[in-house]
Amino acid sequence: MKIAFFDAKEYDIVHFSAAAEGTGIAFKFFETKLTADTVQLAEGYDGVCVFVNDVVDSAVIEKLAGYGVGILALRCAGYNNVDLSSCYGRIHVVRVPAYSPYAVAEHTMALLLTSIRRIHKAYNRTKDFNFSLSGLTGFDLHGKTVGVIGTGKIGKIFIEICRGFGMHVLAHDKYPTEGLAEYVSRDELFRRSDIISLHCPLTEDTYHLIGSETIPKLKKGVVILNTSRGALIDAEALLDGIKRRIVGAACLDVYEEESELFFRDFSGHIVEDDVLARLISMPNVIVTSHQAFLTEEALTNIAETTVGNLKAYFAGEALENELCYGCNKVEECKKARSKRCF
Repeated sequence: MKIAFFDAKEYDIVHFSAAAEGTGIAFKFFETKLTADTVQLAEGYDGVCVFVNDVVDSAVIEKLAGYGVGILALRCAGYNNVDLSSCYGRIHVVRVPAYSPYAVAEHTMALLLTSIRRIHKAYNRTKDFNFSLSGLTGFDLHGKTVGVIGTGKIGKIFIEICRGFGMHVLAHDKYPTEGLAEYVSRDELFRRSDIISLHCPLTEDTYHLIGSETIPKLKKGVVILNTSRGALIDAEALLDGIKRRIVGAACLDVYEEESELFFRDFSGHIVEDDVLARLISMPNVIVTSHQAFLTEEALTNIAETTVGNLKAYFAGEALENELCYGCNKVEECKKARSKRCF
């Protein structure tokens, strides 16, 4: 049972090798991302394992299916990079729906606290033995209003953390959870929130959720947090909102054009993405490189769940974490009966 593992990092190799020991599953780790130019590396393998920035479009799927690849194992929760309709009937797609919602929620709060208390600036100063407090004045979270868009597992935990700080919570989600928070419309959340945190999936409805049309609706000085998907925010519009003093600060763990940048070392090189370069240069912007998930607990859960998905596939069992392909066969839906979709 051979699996081509794309976009492999050192921590992936350690945790996946441990999880696969004794299972009969053999990973071949490739540093390169899966794209139309690298898909030939998957020839001769039974399955492929990919991450958030791998490209799994119809052209790649056509090649994989031709190679006899039967399963695509996502080692993440999001799947907006996969053309599911092209997979249906040919390649089973499984994911890791919840690896550690605590990791992402806690990182989100860490970014927020770092930003509003100027911890990053203080750290840089004291490294140079500069102990001046000038320009380091922050503000209390207690009593502030936070708007949380997306109240799935991560959003719920972030709400609990915010409540611990004595914050008032507004929420917006297509499927509200009774008693969790005060659910309001997007426009009301934009108007009332001192802080906005994005924890929703990337869909047609949420694409550029923060953009040129919505930024004018935001409360002046709002802090925006995004640890979900980069394209939830139009980066150029965000930059404009910062320059116009509408957005008071932004904390980003994801970026719309991150696929060619994040997870790689460009120190000493010229980065050609002018928008990202300008954002990073802003004193009120913090960017981390899609590391919110990166805890020992999360990495262990990701590896064990992915290996479990693969074992179930090769054993001919039902696939608990198989994605819905949107085939619209409602009355005949096998997934609803806890069976494989095809």
